Amino acid sequence: MGFSELLQEVGGFGRYQWLHVTLISIPGLLMASQNLLNNFVSGIPTHHCRLPANHSFYNLSHLQVDEKQLLRAFIPLDSSGSRLDRCRRFVEPQWQLLALNSSANISQIQTEECLDGWTFDRSEFLATTVSEWELVCSLRPLKQMIQTIYMGGVLAGAIIYGGLSDRFGRRSVLIWSYLQLGVLGCSSALSPSYSTYCVFRFLSGMAVSGVILNGVSLKVEWIPTRERTLVGTLTSFFFTFGQMILAGLAYWLRDWRKLQVVVCAPQFLFFAYSWWYSESARWLVLKRRSEDALKSLHRVARINGKPEIVEKLTLEVLHSHMKKEMDSSRLSHTAYDLLRTRGMRRISICLVAVWFSTSFAYYGLAMDLQKFGVSIYLMQIIFGFVDFPAKLLALGMLSYLGRRVSQAACLFLSALIIFANIFVPADMQTVRTTLACLGKGFTSASFTTVYLYTGELYPTVIRQTGMGFVSTMARIGSMAAPAVLILDEVFPALPSVVYGGAAVLAGCFACFLPETLNIPLPDTIEDVEDKWLAGCPGDMGSVVSTEGVALKELRDAEGTGLNAL
Repeated sequence: MGFSELLQEVGGFGRYQWLHVTLISIPGLLMASQNLLNNFVSGIPTHHCRLPANHSFYNLSHLQVDEKQLLRAFIPLDSSGSRLDRCRRFVEPQWQLLALNSSANISQIQTEECLDGWTFDRSEFLATTVSEWELVCSLRPLKQMIQTIYMGGVLAGAIIYGGLSDRFGRRSVLIWSYLQLGVLGCSSALSPSYSTYCVFRFLSGMAVSGVILNGVSLKVEWIPTRERTLVGTLTSFFFTFGQMILAGLAYWLRDWRKLQVVVCAPQFLFFAYSWWYSESARWLVLKRRSEDALKSLHRVARINGKPEIVEKLTLEVLHSHMKKEMDSSRLSHTAYDLLRTRGMRRISICLVAVWFSTSFAYYGLAMDLQKFGVSIYLMQIIFGFVDFPAKLLALGMLSYLGRRVSQAACLFLSALIIFANIFVPADMQTVRTTLACLGKGFTSASFTTVYLYTGELYPTVIRQTGMGFVSTMARIGSMAAPAVLILDEVFPALPSVVYGGAAVLAGCFACFLPETLNIPLPDTIEDVEDKWLAGCPGDMGSVVSTEGVALKELRDAEGTGLNAL
């Protein structure tokens, strides 16, 4: 008898669980807004050097030429010859360039940097951090730095709030995270400077980790095993819908300060109703707070319409159901166990490469929507929609091809598509957009695969430690991805080469992982070593048996929502 049977006794997936899952999942709609917010808050409007004060358009209104044509006398064309240069202007006006069919050689004309600042087009964005703080040309790397700093906050939050939740409980840390994200997220809209905004985004990233990690834990720990598959599948789409909601809000507002407030203000509502949540009874028992756990279970039983269970459910009954968990909680394992043996070292090293590269390529594609030449709002909707078939594809591949083949195939195919897009001409926007969507879809499928795969590879005694370790590598990858985008100043195709190369390397590492399809979960480190030694070097055992209950519980409990990070 375990805790899952105890949940069935207090009503299974009853009225409380429906409310509980729904209320915790709703904030997931806005987690995508936080992770991808920089696409719109720091969008780069079309811009060119501001004209000298003595040559403003007002002073030149007597000339019988339109504004665009007049700019040719002050701004040279860029290397493509089709648009105005964004970072240079002529030292002196070149009036001869206004003449029709002018064939003047401008390569010898002296130019200078934008000494008077820039003029930004307001047709796509009314205001962004880029236009407000002029993060263009030599300051362009600061635009990508915002996302890197935010992802650094997500990483710090995972480390800090993960430990705090084990000490103070999932509910308390989740409630605090809602409040922190609401206050700091809205405060960032009032930032007077770039540095202040970066500080607020770092702290907001910490709160996002607290919301996602503790929300998933608190949700899963109150759901019976049988219903976890359906609930996990349905709630995983909240992040996908959130990407489309972000595109709609950004298109409607087009002002970075307003958008920042709109996506963060609902956190106060989530904070207000989160006090209704019950703390995880499993965590309470393991922390020797059995009386509090019993009160929570009694409350759930009443809400589920099972008042008769209140009299039958005593501390003795609770302890009998949780005896195995209470005994296992006394064992101590550390991160060193991930590298202590040959099998664990091989698994951990391969998974580090897969997690890092998957996150690296995913955010490399998702955070540079403007390069495709299509409306950034439309691209965000398309990129969100492509997650639906990607997740369905991953589930099919995992069931029929196995974990190792699925993982390697997703990585190799995403790399192939990224490389192919390098050779597509810039004017073939439809082809470039289609390939980008396919690439993003395969990286999403890789995320779905590696999350399940990791849980099946690590033994029970260090599974949470292992999941935390490799997911940290994913966050490092998401931090590095925006920084690589600035390499297009050196060579436009260089970021794609780096992203694709990382995916190829990770695909190679994935080939050395053992297969886990239809193989029972290992419980101890010795189980992992025995299975490695029993089979071939690349296979985790030669005996294929039916999946046990433990595998189903892991898949259901842990198959929700890494993409939200």
